[in-house]
Amino acid sequence: MTASDCKQLIQRIALHDDIAAYKQLFTGYHSALIHFSHSIINSKESAEEVVSDVFMKIWNLRHSLLNVENTHLYIYVVTKNLSINRLQKNKREAFSFIDDSVVQLESVYFDPEQLMITAQMHERLTAAIAALPPKCRLIFKLVKEDGLKYKDVAELLQLSVKTVEAQMSIALKRIAASIPFSFSHS
Repeated sequence: MTASDCKQLIQRIALHDDIAAYKQLFTGYHSALIHFSHSIINSKESAEEVVSDVFMKIWNLRHSLLNVENTHLYIYVVTKNLSINRLQKNKREAFSFIDDSVVQLESVYFDPEQLMITAQMHERLTAAIAALPPKCRLIFKLVKEDGLKYKDVAELLQLSVKTVEAQMSIALKRIAASIPFSFSHS
């Protein structure tokens, strides 16, 4: 879901208590937020509870959400905060999620061109992404799969934009190095 789609849905929810828009927002974010929360909590059940809490919070605060400049980022920040709160309740260290995260990518197909990737290439790409260091993999997922901007990822993970850029550079170099390309002329 794009940031502009999110903003439009939030406006419909806030101004008209639009249940259909709320369901669209839920459908658009549910899976990505569960994966994100799971990477923090490392428990699928707890992640599902957190995401339910996120959507309850969105509905309960819907009228004040018009004041939020970047609702797309806001939804991720709320998910992160509720996930960390859940961790603290479980007496775990709050920010260990970056180093201990379990990030799973739903798909490596980001656009129609990439649908042409062979099964073998897909396996190599998936393995290369899985081999990334946890923080690097999380940043890669947030940028490439969840569509967050570098600035938003930096704010979300409390890192500098330069760190996000560096981690993306590392990810892309490692992925590229693991996938041999050969061009033959017929």
